[in-house]
Amino acid sequence: MTTAQDNYVLDLANNRRGRALNRMCGSLRHAVNREEFSADEAVYCDAYGLSPEQKRAVLERDWTAMLDLGASIFYTYKLAMLDKLSMQYLGGVFTGMSVEEFAAAMRSGGRKLG
Repeated sequence: MTTAQDNYVLDLANNRRGRALNRMCGSLRHAVNREEFSADEAVYCDAYGLSPEQKRAVLERDWTAMLDLGASIFYTYKLAMLDKLSMQYLGGVFTGMSVEEFAAAMRSGGRKLG
């Protein structure tokens, strides 16, 4: 869920809503789970009880939808790492910047909301 500034707030309600998604993404910290996920992503999502919307977001790698559905960036990043994507890549997705623009913004003190 977003605020007027497009800041994602992982409050209690979003945490509850995203619990299955965060558990699934968090499980990817173990090599055996990454292998199982890679073998059949849809079945792996079903094993964690993801909602149809969460499952679609994972399978389509719709990073913004994952956050909208209660995911924490810290857990979502575990899935991105499986795809060999950087935190700067995700930052760019979430801010509408390229990886290079996002990295430059971080080096210059971060994105200024105005």
